[in-house]
Amino acid sequence: MKEINESILCAGFGGQGIMLLGKVLAHAGMEAGLSVTWLPSYGAEVRGGTANSAVRISTNVISSPMIEFATVGIILNEPSLEKFESKIKSGGLLILNSSIISKKIDRKDIEVILAPLTDEAMKLGNVRVANMIAAGIYAAKRKVFSKDTLIKVIKKMAKMAGTENRVPINIQAVEKGASLIT
Repeated sequence: MKEINESILCAGFGGQGIMLLGKVLAHAGMEAGLSVTWLPSYGAEVRGGTANSAVRISTNVISSPMIEFATVGIILNEPSLEKFESKIKSGGLLILNSSIISKKIDRKDIEVILAPLTDEAMKLGNVRVANMIAAGIYAAKRKVFSKDTLIKVIKKMAKMAGTENRVPINIQAVEKGASLIT
């Protein structure tokens, strides 16, 4: 097994599913047999305020859930981009919701994926699945765990929460995200 040491910063407005995105990525890492941490951070307003979560996924023991610089940023709104763009390591990956982020990225030392997450989620019929489209992009691009692992985690988490009715659209969202990369 290749060595994995991912630090993922997910950020956006409260209500965009940032915490769920982080939890799903962390659970997928666990499902793949890796060490994980998940650290949520809520803004004062919660829904509508800023929110972010830090996920670490590693083949080694993780000593701290804190992330100083992330290997991956998944940013769903412009205020979060302004706050966290500088926190992506050189050589890292930045996945941006181009539906609502218009700021141009000037950094040449990171890979940037512009994905119309909100627009694609609306095409699927629910704006709230933009986060799962981003998860699909992440899985397809970084290959830390498979798209199938993500889907398995979504089914498990939905069953625990009693939200099995949301599984089909979340699976469609993950598939859509993966298709944007492949």
